[in-house]
Amino acid sequence: MAQRKIIWTETAARQRRSILEYWLQRNQSTSYPIKLLRLSNEKASQVATNPLIYKATEFPDTHVAAMGHFSLFYKITDDAIIITAFWDNRQDPKKLLEFLKA
Repeated sequence: MAQRKIIWTETAARQRRSILEYWLQRNQSTSYPIKLLRLSNEKASQVATNPLIYKATEFPDTHVAAMGHFSLFYKITDDAIIITAFWDNRQDPKKLLEFLKA
């Protein structure tokens, strides 16, 4: 199966950047943010190669790829994977609903 293009929405990119910055400030080290960035990029590449590997959600055309405390929410098109949210699963799930309904 051909690999699809990976597109990060501005919202998802902002969420990931915010989480990476939080961990950078909290730990005063780049090691965990780099590990998390690498993990999220690897997961996105895996999804791009095989998009149906992860669970569908109750939201139309949306799947979720779990990564421990974090999740990637994405939509599948014929030629792209659109990452709609990068979520810290320890946050209030009601906030996530706002992003996924849009």
